Amino acid sequence: MRTELIGLDVEVLSAPYSGISGKVVDETKNTFTIESAGTEKMVPKPGNVFRFVMQEGKIDLEGSDILFRPEDRIKKVR
Repeated sequence: MRTELIGLDVEVLSAPYSGISGKVVDETKNTFTIESAGTEKMVPKPGNVFRFVMQEGKIDLEGSDILFRPEDRIKKVR
């Protein structure tokens, strides 16, 4: 997954964060900040499964597979 995730719609599929859905407003190496129902919720990447809505459709990603800083993940495209 070598694309920008900030701005995408996301849903958290794993407990105890399941049911959180909204737009990714910030990303660090270990967390996503998701704007949901007017509030921002910080969700850790490790141990969670995320469903992103992209132009190509929906994609499910394990948080442990995307444990990179956003700028490092995008650089790996080259």
